[in-house]
Amino acid sequence: MRGSSHLAIGLITGVAIAGLVPGTPFSLPGIALAGFSSLAPDLDHPDSRLSKRLGFTQNYVRWAFAAGALLLGAYAYLQLTPGPEQRLYYTAALAFGLIGVGMQGGSARRLALLFTGLGTVVAGLYTEQLWLSLLGTFVALAPFTAHRSWTHTIWATALWTYIGYLAEKHLGWSSVALFAGAGYASHLLADSLTKAGVRWFLPVFDYSFKLPLISTGSATGNLLEIAICAGYGLLVLGLVIGNIGF
Repeated sequence: MRGSSHLAIGLITGVAIAGLVPGTPFSLPGIALAGFSSLAPDLDHPDSRLSKRLGFTQNYVRWAFAAGALLLGAYAYLQLTPGPEQRLYYTAALAFGLIGVGMQGGSARRLALLFTGLGTVVAGLYTEQLWLSLLGTFVALAPFTAHRSWTHTIWATALWTYIGYLAEKHLGWSSVALFAGAGYASHLLADSLTKAGVRWFLPVFDYSFKLPLISTGSATGNLLEIAICAGYGLLVLGLVIGNIGF
């Protein structure tokens, strides 16, 4: 399913949580969190909507390798005498430069997400916020896994919900775990409507659960996604209006 459809379903799920779950305040940040969480499983795909947003530094990754090459070359030229050690530094500088030039698209975005995730891990350790470090670990590792593998499992859903729970306890915000977990689960449920399905219990057993209605990217599939989002939205709207007594 397309990222835009996942986002719509996640946001509608957030509205459902806010409007129908007793004791849960109607919270725009909570609804936004559900939408964000609905995109998180596709961090395993470098061209997904969220990967592109979180990997905003991808162009700077290439510049970082170029800068590293220049620094190594300058150090070798200015500080080292001609000989084996200087040649080693020149070789390393050339290697850094070639990697920077050759890094395109998905590879650069994966490294950008890795650096973004590692930076978040460090921030979490520095501020003693475990949820932040776990979030950073997820962001750093997800791009290096196969698409629709471990990020599309019940275990990843539980981990994401636990991260929300820790954030809820640390920050004192209400229902963070509920919004996060429901948004994440909505992605897996939506992908279970596609022909590829979802291997919810990988690696315990490699079975793809699916109700193969949608062929992602096809004209018919796109129309079905729109119809599902619209139908789901109208259902939730009707339930919420009925719940508040309008």
